[in-house]
Order: sequence, then structure tokens, then C-alpha cells
Amino acid sequence: MLWLVPAFPLLGFLLLAAAGRRMGQRAVAAVGTGSVGLSALAAWWAAIDFMASPGHAAWLQALWTWMDVGGFRVTASLYLDPLAVVMMLVVASVGFLIHLYSTEFMAGDEGYGRYFAYLNLFVAAMLTLVLAGDLLLLFLGWEGVGLCSYLLIGFWYRDPANGRAARQAFIVTRAGDTGLLLGLLLLFATLGTSDIQALLAAAAGQWPIGSPLAAAAAALLLLGALGKSAQLPLHTWLPDAMAGPTPVSALIHAATMVTAGVYLLDRLHPLLILAPAVQAAVALIGAVTLVLAGISALFQHDIKRVLAYSTISQIGYMFLALGVGGWVAAIFHFMTHAFFKALLFLAAGAVIHALDGEHDIDRMGGLRRQLPLAFWSFVVGGASLAALPLVTAGFFSKDLILWQAWSTARPGLWTAGWIGALLTSLYMGRLVFRVFFGPATTPARRPFGWAMGLPLVVLGILSVVGGYVETPPFFGDVRLLSSFLGAVFPAAAEAPSGAGSELALGLLAAVAAIGGIAAAWELFRRRQRLAAAEGLLQAGWAPNWGFDFLYDRLLVLPYYFLAAVGRGDIVDAAYAALADLTRYCHRLLSRTQTGRVRWYAAGVAAGAVLFVGLGVWL
Repeated sequence: MLWLVPAFPLLGFLLLAAAGRRMGQRAVAAVGTGSVGLSALAAWWAAIDFMASPGHAAWLQALWTWMDVGGFRVTASLYLDPLAVVMMLVVASVGFLIHLYSTEFMAGDEGYGRYFAYLNLFVAAMLTLVLAGDLLLLFLGWEGVGLCSYLLIGFWYRDPANGRAARQAFIVTRAGDTGLLLGLLLLFATLGTSDIQALLAAAAGQWPIGSPLAAAAAALLLLGALGKSAQLPLHTWLPDAMAGPTPVSALIHAATMVTAGVYLLDRLHPLLILAPAVQAAVALIGAVTLVLAGISALFQHDIKRVLAYSTISQIGYMFLALGVGGWVAAIFHFMTHAFFKALLFLAAGAVIHALDGEHDIDRMGGLRRQLPLAFWSFVVGGASLAALPLVTAGFFSKDLILWQAWSTARPGLWTAGWIGALLTSLYMGRLVFRVFFGPATTPARRPFGWAMGLPLVVLGILSVVGGYVETPPFFGDVRLLSSFLGAVFPAAAEAPSGAGSELALGLLAAVAAIGGIAAAWELFRRRQRLAAAEGLLQAGWAPNWGFDFLYDRLLVLPYYFLAAVGRGDIVDAAYAALADLTRYCHRLLSRTQTGRVRWYAAGVAAGAVLFVGLGVWL
């Protein structure tokens, strides 16, 4: 069944790409959503079968030999182990819910068939990435999600701003992908294989800890992860990626694309262990990113941009976990984040849908009675994102990351994580209060139906109960996830102080969550008096900390200048001459088209006589 998991959405893409324009919207929705639904069923079937096997041994399904040239042999194979099981289930299941939601959200759009074709290809590429047993197949899935993100961010391409956002995402992630490709080539050139498991075994056997080759390979892989996962300094594309349809934002931020970098580093974690300096850099980048993105989220007025910066911040938590050896904690937060971030984006989409496309939170307000399901979805998703203690999935995963940061005796990283938790609850409280409380500003005009409502209910439940697979010692000490993933990852470092310290740190995390929400409520009550101060702060922090300005001056404008200087070079002159010759020949031949049939007949006869004569003479 395993090969069917990526095959179903790929087949859906092929059908929609070939015949989507000639199909009605119901047929497009059935193919687009049904293919991903079948993929999710196949994923659960394979996962249950895998978990029923003794010892959860890894499965390798070799499909065919892709190429075998000069000793370079690549097998198209799927690899299923506990890490791949978790990633596969989340991608397929959340992807299906987003497809179902899209059937109603995108109804009536002229590009309905094209949208679902792209969305199917997106899910197929991500599933290929997480199930790949070979680096080359992984890279194919990696590039596939990059292509689909470009197509979907610029889906409404008639607006030039959407095209610019799509190109920005594509170009910025290209910078990271170049590093990834160089890293993969370095690994193959030095270790002689592209099979992931054989490569990791060879690296552990040939390279000592601190090896320059291991450090170079890990640094190049990190560069690729920074681009895909939108971490400093390659994070600038993600807020502008909100130009795409809201379900696309949910898919990019929750289950695909931005989590690909986290998966890459988790899958190749032995290389990070062999390169301690690079692993420390991963933790530092994650800590800085989560704080800076959290501050930026505080001063956004577009409902989707708040959530976009939130995603950058939460991926920063996952990088922090990877940097301190919390491999399970990173995947745990990936899983809970997929639930509550998909819920928040889809709830935001419901609000935008009901308000006829309004994005500005200052033009919203008082919507909790008009849109009760969207309101409660935002409350549940926001509480989980803010890590409200003991009752949300986000608390358990974020608490585990903070605990493991503390366990590695790096109080600075723990402090950054705690500040990030405070900022998260503050900006989520601000968002919920401004959108759903206070006087009503813009009335809700378009109610939504079950296709948009059902995914909100399912994701809301998962955002609460999804965290109980891994709980701290002071709350049941459940270790289902870490036990399941124990065959893939080494045990994380634990502080010698034990459960008492973990309880104290959990209380501090709870203080950050509750204190941030309380502060957000107080600021909401006094928002009129603080409007001028907020506007002043927004001028500095909302524009992405000046990164866009810096990149424009250092990269974009010099490129435009060089293009203008080179516009009249000799290469262009040669091509211009060829174009002029083509135009001249066109004008010359067009003079023979006089519309006089007798001259045409005479020309045909003369040509026939000429060719017969040449044939006889030659």
C-alpha cells in the first residue's frame, strides 16, 4: 500500500491537468479531494500495518532502479520508519482536510481545476519527500514543493503583487536549495552512495566528531533548510506568500513546505551530531528567529501576516529543539503545530470569506456572535499556539522544547524560548480580541457551510488532544511518541535535577502564556490611548526588521543596474539583428499575398515547371 500514498494525489494531478478545464466544479472537487482522501486512507492503512509489526522495524520498498551509470546507482525506493510514519500521517490527513475546505472556499473561481491540480501535486511532492529512501528522490520532492509553492502563491496571477510574491518565494528558496544541492553532491562524492541509511552509516563510520567534511556537509544542508523553513536570514519570502489563497497558506505553513527543512535536519540528524558547531548554529538561529518573528507579529494588521510571522517563530522553536538534540521534541512540535496552525489559517479564511475578502484586523471586530464556529476555532487554535497550560497540545510540545533547552545547560536558549512564548500569547491575544471582541465594524455577509466547518471542528479537537501523546512527569509522564520514535533518534539529554525542575519550568511557561494573554487584554482595553505608540513601533518592526530594504539595496537594485548596463551588449545586438532579418523576410514575403488567384496559379505552375526541370537536369 505504501507506494499508493504519493501515487493517488499524483494521479489526481495528472487527471486535473489533462481534463480539469472540461470538468465541472463538482467533478474537479471529487477528483482533487478524493485523491488525497484515498492517499490518507492508504497512509493510515500502511501506518497501522507498520505499528502492528514487531519492533517497528523499518520498511524499504524498492520500486525500480532509477539510473545505473558508471557506478552511480539510484533506486527509486520508499522508506518507512517511525519518523516517516508521523510525517506521512500528518501531511496526508491535514492535506485532506485542507482540500475539503477548499472545495467551498474556492467555489466559483475561474481557476478551480488548476487550483486543485496544483494542490494535488503539492501533497504528492511532500509525501515523496518524507517517504524517500534516497537523497535524489528526496531532492525531487524538495524541488516539487518549491515549484508548487510558486504556482500557488501566484495563483491569482493577474495581480502583479501576487506574481512578485511568488517570484520572491522562488528566488529566496533557490538560494537555500543551491546549498542543499551542493551538500548532497558533497555527501555522494565523499561517501559514495545516495541511499540515506547507507550514507548515514558510512558517515558515522568514516568521519569523527568535528570532521571538516561533516561540518561542511551539515552547513550546506542547513542552508537548504533555512530557505525552505523561512529562518533567518532567508525568512523574507514567507510573509509575502500570503498573496495566495488562504487554504494554500494553511498547507504551506502547517503540513508542507516550511516543515521540509525541519524534516531534512531530523532525518539527517547524525550529520548534525558529527558537526557540533553547526548544530549549535541551528539552535542559535532558531532562538533569534523565534524572538524577532514574534516581535514582528505584534505589529501586523493583516490577519494572515500575523499568522505568517507566527509560523516563522514556531519553526524557530523546532530549530531550537534540533540544535539542542531534542529530535523528538522538534517532531512533536511539528505535529501539534500542524494541527493548530492549519486550524488558525482555515479559521482566518472563514473570517475573510465572510467579510468579502477583508484582511485588516482594524476593520474587524465583534465577530464572535456572527461567526461562532470561526471564533471558537480561533480561541482553541490561539490557545494551543500560545501554549495554554495542560489543556492544549501546544503546551506539551513547547514545554518539552523549553525543558530540553534547559537540560543542555544553555540558559540563554531557554530564556529566548520563554520570551518567545510570552510574545506568542501576546500577539495571539491581540489578534483574537481585535477580530472577535469590541464593537462590530464590518458585518459578516457570507456564511460558510459544512465543507469549511467540518475541518475546523476536526482540527480543533486535534489541537486539544494531540498533545497527550507526550506529557511531562508532573502530568502523567506519557511517553508514547518518544517510545515510538526511539528506534530512530538517540535519547535526549536530561537534566540531573529531575521532575522538580521540570515542574518549575512548566510553571514559568504557564506564566508566560497566561501573562501574555492578560497583557493583550489590557492593551486591547487601552488601544485608543496607545494607538500613537503602536504606530511608531510598527514603523520599525512591521517592515521585517529592514531585511527587505537591505536585500533590495544589496541584491535587487544592483541586478537591475547591471541588466540595464548590459542591455546594449554585443550578444543582444546579434539577436536583435536576427529579429530584424526575420521581420524583413516577413515583409518581403507578405508582398506576394496580393489576393489575385490567377497570379497564385501562375506561381504554382512556374514552381512546378522549375522543380521538374531541376529533376530532369540533375
